[in-house]
Amino acid sequence: MVSCGLFYLKNIGMQIQNIAIGCDHAGFPYKESILRLLTKRGIQITDYGTDSLASVDYPDFVHPVSDDVEKGKVDLGIIMCGSGNGVAMTANKHQGVRAALCWTPELAILGRSHNNANVLAIPVRFVPEEVALSMVEAFLDTSFEGGRHERRVNKIGCL
Repeated sequence: MVSCGLFYLKNIGMQIQNIAIGCDHAGFPYKESILRLLTKRGIQITDYGTDSLASVDYPDFVHPVSDDVEKGKVDLGIIMCGSGNGVAMTANKHQGVRAALCWTPELAILGRSHNNANVLAIPVRFVPEEVALSMVEAFLDTSFEGGRHERRVNKIGCL
């Protein structure tokens, strides 16, 4: 459990069982550590890559993650690139995906608890690996508060 100075909600009612993950070459260095953390927690992983430092285009790896989240094939998604912006923008083009670009565990908590984020976007060039792992744990262990936030979240999607 991560102590972030904010309230900490255990994920009650939503057992995280499977996650899709995708990243570009900038995100690749953190991916193995995140995969180990998820495996240790008994979470099934769909890994869309990339699997090296060779330059690639992040949408090629983010769209499959977002498709899985959108279609309910996985509970959550994790995406990474250098700034986190490109992967978040790509993911948020998908109806039903709410990708939160986070650089602290507190933001991961707020993204889940207030915005019902279902995809965590990590800017690997701006956060140390330990912080990225703490954000993943916070994201997994926090549930949506609902209440006044639910009304707002329901207004996000465009039809």
